[in-house]
Amino acid sequence: MEPKPTIWRLIPRLHGPGWVQMGVDEWLLDRHRQGNHPPALRFYTWSHPTISLGYHQRRYPQFWHGLQWQGQPVSLVRRPTGGRGVLHGGDLTYAIVTSGIPGTRSQVYRRLCEFLSLGWRRLGLPLRFGDRDRSEYARRSSCFATATGADLVTSEGAKFIGSAQLRRGKAVLQHGSMQLSPPRELFDRVFGVSPESVSLPAGLAGVAGEDFNSDAAIDAIVSTLIDAARECYDIEFELRPLSDEEWQEIDGKIEVLKSRFLEVRLSP
Repeated sequence: MEPKPTIWRLIPRLHGPGWVQMGVDEWLLDRHRQGNHPPALRFYTWSHPTISLGYHQRRYPQFWHGLQWQGQPVSLVRRPTGGRGVLHGGDLTYAIVTSGIPGTRSQVYRRLCEFLSLGWRRLGLPLRFGDRDRSEYARRSSCFATATGADLVTSEGAKFIGSAQLRRGKAVLQHGSMQLSPPRELFDRVFGVSPESVSLPAGLAGVAGEDFNSDAAIDAIVSTLIDAARECYDIEFELRPLSDEEWQEIDGKIEVLKSRFLEVRLSP
Protein backbone atom coordinates (compact mmCIF):
# COMPACT_ATOMS: atom_id res chain seq x y z
CA MET A 1 0.00 0.00 0.00
CA GLU A 2 1.38 3.38 -0.98
CA PRO A 3 1.81 5.90 1.86
CA LYS A 4 -0.85 8.59 2.05
CA PRO A 5 0.25 12.05 0.90
CA THR A 6 0.88 14.72 3.51
CA ILE A 7 -2.09 17.00 4.13
CA TRP A 8 -1.44 20.74 3.93
CA ARG A 9 -3.88 23.45 4.88
CA LEU A 10 -5.03 25.63 1.99
CA ILE A 11 -6.34 28.98 3.19
CA PRO A 12 -8.80 30.70 0.83
CA ARG A 13 -7.46 33.74 -1.00
CA LEU A 14 -7.58 36.81 1.20
CA HIS A 15 -7.90 40.39 -0.08
CA GLY A 16 -6.83 42.76 2.67
CA PRO A 17 -4.42 45.41 3.99
CA GLY A 18 -0.71 44.87 4.39
CA TRP A 19 -0.50 44.54 8.18
CA VAL A 20 -3.19 41.87 8.09
CA GLN A 21 -1.34 39.90 5.43
CA MET A 22 1.95 40.09 7.32
CA GLY A 23 0.22 39.16 10.57
CA VAL A 24 -1.32 36.04 9.03
CA ASP A 25 2.01 34.91 7.55
CA GLU A 26 3.98 35.31 10.78
CA TRP A 27 1.18 33.74 12.83
CA LEU A 28 1.20 30.70 10.55
CA LEU A 29 4.96 30.36 10.95
CA ASP A 30 4.80 30.61 14.75
CA ARG A 31 1.96 28.11 15.03
CA HIS A 32 3.69 25.65 12.70
CA ARG A 33 7.01 25.96 14.56
CA GLN A 34 5.21 25.18 17.81
CA GLY A 35 3.72 22.04 16.29
CA ASN A 36 0.17 23.45 16.40
CA HIS A 37 -0.46 23.87 12.69
CA PRO A 38 0.15 21.76 9.56
CA PRO A 39 2.14 23.01 6.57
CA ALA A 40 0.13 25.63 4.74
CA LEU A 41 -0.21 27.41 1.42
CA ARG A 42 -2.13 30.57 0.76
CA PHE A 43 -2.48 33.29 -1.86
CA TYR A 44 -3.46 36.89 -1.25
CA THR A 45 -3.94 40.30 -2.80
CA TRP A 46 -3.59 43.77 -1.33
CA SER A 47 -6.62 45.98 -0.74
CA HIS A 48 -4.72 49.21 -1.46
CA PRO A 49 -1.23 50.20 -2.63
CA THR A 50 1.42 49.15 -0.09
CA ILE A 51 5.19 49.18 0.14
CA SER A 52 6.54 46.27 2.16
CA LEU A 53 10.05 46.63 3.58
CA GLY A 54 12.40 43.75 4.26
CA TYR A 55 12.84 42.98 7.95
CA HIS A 56 16.42 44.31 8.04
CA GLN A 57 15.85 47.18 5.59
CA ARG A 58 16.57 50.37 7.52
CA ARG A 59 17.58 52.72 4.71
CA TYR A 60 14.83 53.79 2.35
CA PRO A 61 13.52 57.14 1.02
CA GLN A 62 11.73 59.10 3.72
CA PHE A 63 9.10 60.30 1.26
CA TRP A 64 7.69 56.76 1.37
CA HIS A 65 6.11 57.85 4.66
CA GLY A 66 2.90 59.73 3.92
CA LEU A 67 2.98 58.98 0.19
CA GLN A 68 -0.37 59.50 -1.56
CA TRP A 69 -1.62 57.91 -4.75
CA GLN A 70 -4.92 58.66 -6.50
CA GLY A 71 -6.35 60.21 -3.36
CA GLN A 72 -5.45 57.42 -0.96
CA PRO A 73 -2.38 56.81 1.22
CA VAL A 74 0.23 54.29 0.19
CA SER A 75 0.73 52.07 3.23
CA LEU A 76 4.17 51.15 4.54
CA VAL A 77 4.65 47.84 6.35
CA ARG A 78 7.58 45.65 7.34
CA ARG A 79 7.73 41.99 6.36
CA PRO A 80 8.94 39.35 8.82
CA THR A 81 11.21 38.15 5.99
CA GLY A 82 14.31 39.79 4.54
CA GLY A 83 14.91 41.47 1.21
CA ARG A 84 14.22 44.93 -0.17
CA GLY A 85 11.15 47.06 -0.79
CA VAL A 86 8.23 45.68 -2.80
CA LEU A 87 5.35 47.75 -4.16
CA HIS A 88 2.12 45.79 -3.86
CA GLY A 89 -1.01 46.47 -5.86
CA GLY A 90 -1.38 44.75 -9.18
CA ASP A 91 0.38 41.66 -7.85
CA LEU A 92 -0.56 38.26 -6.47
CA THR A 93 1.31 37.05 -3.39
CA TYR A 94 1.91 33.47 -2.29
CA ALA A 95 2.98 32.21 1.12
CA ILE A 96 4.20 28.75 2.13
CA VAL A 97 4.84 27.62 5.70
CA THR A 98 6.46 24.21 6.14
CA SER A 99 9.40 22.48 7.83
CA GLY A 100 12.01 19.77 7.55
CA ILE A 101 13.33 20.70 4.11
CA PRO A 102 17.02 19.71 3.90
CA GLY A 103 19.73 21.77 2.27
CA THR A 104 21.17 25.25 2.23
CA ARG A 105 19.03 28.38 2.19
CA SER A 106 19.47 28.60 -1.58
CA GLN A 107 18.41 24.97 -2.01
CA VAL A 108 15.32 25.52 0.15
CA TYR A 109 14.41 28.58 -1.93
CA ARG A 110 14.64 26.54 -5.10
CA ARG A 111 12.65 23.67 -3.64
CA LEU A 112 9.83 25.97 -2.55
CA CYS A 113 9.81 27.74 -5.93
CA GLU A 114 9.37 24.51 -7.89
CA PHE A 115 5.59 24.74 -7.91
CA LEU A 116 5.76 28.33 -9.18
CA SER A 117 8.03 27.36 -12.04
CA LEU A 118 5.89 24.35 -12.98
CA GLY A 119 2.60 26.23 -12.66
CA TRP A 120 3.65 29.22 -14.72
CA ARG A 121 5.17 26.96 -17.37
CA ARG A 122 1.78 25.29 -17.68
CA LEU A 123 0.18 28.72 -17.95
CA GLY A 124 2.54 29.51 -20.83
CA LEU A 125 5.23 31.58 -19.08
CA PRO A 126 8.53 29.68 -18.66
CA LEU A 127 10.66 31.03 -15.81
CA ARG A 128 14.22 30.52 -14.64
CA PHE A 129 16.18 31.58 -11.56
CA GLY A 130 18.01 34.90 -11.49
CA ASP A 131 21.79 35.03 -11.32
CA ARG A 132 22.72 38.42 -9.83
CA ASP A 133 24.99 38.69 -6.79
CA ARG A 134 23.26 39.41 -3.47
CA SER A 135 25.71 42.24 -2.73
CA GLU A 136 24.30 44.12 -5.73
CA TYR A 137 20.76 43.38 -4.50
CA ALA A 138 21.52 44.78 -1.03
CA ARG A 139 22.48 48.17 -2.51
CA ARG A 140 19.03 48.70 -4.04
CA SER A 141 15.88 49.93 -2.32
CA SER A 142 13.65 47.90 -4.67
CA CYS A 143 13.37 44.13 -4.57
CA PHE A 144 12.56 44.07 -8.29
CA ALA A 145 15.67 46.03 -9.32
CA THR A 146 17.82 42.88 -9.19
CA ALA A 147 17.12 39.15 -9.61
CA THR A 148 19.13 36.80 -7.39
CA GLY A 149 19.04 33.01 -7.20
CA ALA A 150 15.92 33.30 -5.02
CA ASP A 151 13.94 35.00 -7.79
CA LEU A 152 12.23 33.83 -10.96
CA VAL A 153 12.71 35.70 -14.24
CA THR A 154 11.36 35.34 -17.76
CA SER A 155 13.39 34.00 -20.66
CA GLU A 156 14.15 37.67 -21.51
CA GLY A 157 15.53 38.23 -18.01
CA ALA A 158 12.67 40.32 -16.60
CA LYS A 159 12.07 39.63 -12.92
CA PHE A 160 8.54 38.31 -12.42
CA ILE A 161 8.52 36.69 -8.95
CA GLY A 162 10.54 37.98 -6.02
CA SER A 163 10.60 35.78 -2.90
CA ALA A 164 11.80 36.20 0.67
CA GLN A 165 12.26 33.73 3.49
CA LEU A 166 12.34 33.44 7.28
CA ARG A 167 13.47 30.41 9.25
CA ARG A 168 12.63 29.75 12.88
CA GLY A 169 14.10 26.47 14.03
CA LYS A 170 13.20 23.88 11.42
CA ALA A 171 10.16 25.84 10.27
CA VAL A 172 10.30 28.15 7.25
CA LEU A 173 8.08 30.87 5.85
CA GLN A 174 8.59 31.77 2.22
CA HIS A 175 6.41 34.32 0.50
CA GLY A 176 6.71 36.23 -2.71
CA SER A 177 5.13 38.66 -5.14
CA MET A 178 4.06 37.82 -8.69
CA GLN A 179 3.91 41.06 -10.66
CA LEU A 180 0.78 40.54 -12.75
CA SER A 181 0.00 44.17 -13.57
CA PRO A 182 2.14 46.59 -11.57
CA PRO A 183 1.00 50.23 -11.39
CA ARG A 184 3.71 51.64 -13.63
CA GLU A 185 3.37 55.33 -12.75
CA LEU A 186 3.37 54.65 -9.01
CA PHE A 187 6.27 52.23 -9.38
CA ASP A 188 8.28 54.95 -11.13
CA ARG A 189 7.37 57.46 -8.42
CA VAL A 190 8.40 55.10 -5.59
CA PHE A 191 11.60 53.67 -7.07
CA GLY A 192 12.54 56.20 -9.75
CA VAL A 193 12.36 53.58 -12.50
CA SER A 194 9.59 51.81 -14.38
CA PRO A 195 9.01 48.07 -13.81
CA GLU A 196 10.25 45.64 -16.41
CA SER A 197 7.58 44.62 -18.89
CA VAL A 198 6.41 41.02 -18.77
CA SER A 199 4.07 39.68 -21.44
CA LEU A 200 1.66 37.37 -19.67
CA PRO A 201 0.48 34.25 -21.52
CA ALA A 202 -2.09 34.66 -24.27
CA GLY A 203 -4.20 31.94 -22.67
CA LEU A 204 -4.79 34.12 -19.63
CA ALA A 205 -5.98 36.94 -21.86
CA GLY A 206 -8.80 34.68 -22.97
CA VAL A 207 -9.90 34.44 -19.33
CA ALA A 208 -9.16 37.97 -18.20
CA GLY A 209 -9.26 40.16 -21.27
CA GLU A 210 -6.78 42.92 -20.51
CA ASP A 211 -7.30 42.79 -16.73
CA PHE A 212 -4.86 40.29 -15.26
CA ASN A 213 -5.94 41.35 -11.78
CA SER A 214 -9.54 40.27 -12.38
CA ASP A 215 -10.96 37.58 -10.12
CA ALA A 216 -11.26 35.28 -13.14
CA ALA A 217 -7.58 35.62 -14.04
CA ILE A 218 -6.37 35.24 -10.46
CA ASP A 219 -8.63 32.22 -9.89
CA ALA A 220 -7.17 30.56 -13.00
CA ILE A 221 -3.61 31.28 -11.87
CA VAL A 222 -4.20 30.10 -8.29
CA SER A 223 -5.91 26.89 -9.45
CA THR A 224 -2.97 26.03 -11.70
CA LEU A 225 -0.43 26.77 -8.98
CA ILE A 226 -2.31 24.66 -6.43
CA ASP A 227 -2.27 21.70 -8.81
CA ALA A 228 1.44 22.25 -9.40
CA ALA A 229 2.09 22.25 -5.63
CA ARG A 230 0.24 18.94 -5.26
CA GLU A 231 2.47 17.41 -7.90
CA CYS A 232 5.77 18.94 -6.79
CA TYR A 233 5.47 18.09 -3.09
CA ASP A 234 3.26 14.95 -3.24
CA ILE A 235 0.64 16.54 -1.00
CA GLU A 236 -3.09 17.02 -0.74
CA PHE A 237 -4.89 20.09 0.53
CA GLU A 238 -7.57 20.66 3.10
CA LEU A 239 -9.36 23.91 2.29
CA ARG A 240 -10.01 25.61 5.62
CA PRO A 241 -10.69 29.32 6.21
CA LEU A 242 -9.29 31.08 9.25
CA SER A 243 -11.62 30.71 12.23
CA ASP A 244 -12.82 33.48 14.54
CA GLU A 245 -10.51 32.16 17.28
CA GLU A 246 -7.55 32.20 14.89
CA TRP A 247 -8.37 35.77 13.84
CA GLN A 248 -8.24 36.83 17.49
CA GLU A 249 -4.70 35.47 17.74
CA ILE A 250 -3.75 37.07 14.42
CA ASP A 251 -5.09 40.45 15.57
CA GLY A 252 -2.67 40.27 18.51
CA LYS A 253 0.19 39.45 16.15
CA ILE A 254 -0.71 42.43 13.94
CA GLU A 255 -0.47 44.80 16.91
CA VAL A 256 2.97 43.38 17.79
CA LEU A 257 4.19 43.91 14.22
CA LYS A 258 2.91 47.49 14.13
CA SER A 259 4.55 48.40 17.44
CA ARG A 260 7.81 46.76 16.37
CA PHE A 261 7.79 48.81 13.18
CA LEU A 262 7.14 52.03 15.09
CA GLU A 263 9.98 51.30 17.54
CA VAL A 264 12.44 50.78 14.70
CA ARG A 265 11.26 53.92 12.90
CA LEU A 266 11.67 56.07 16.02
CA SER A 267 15.03 54.63 17.10
CA PRO A 268 18.09 56.84 16.40
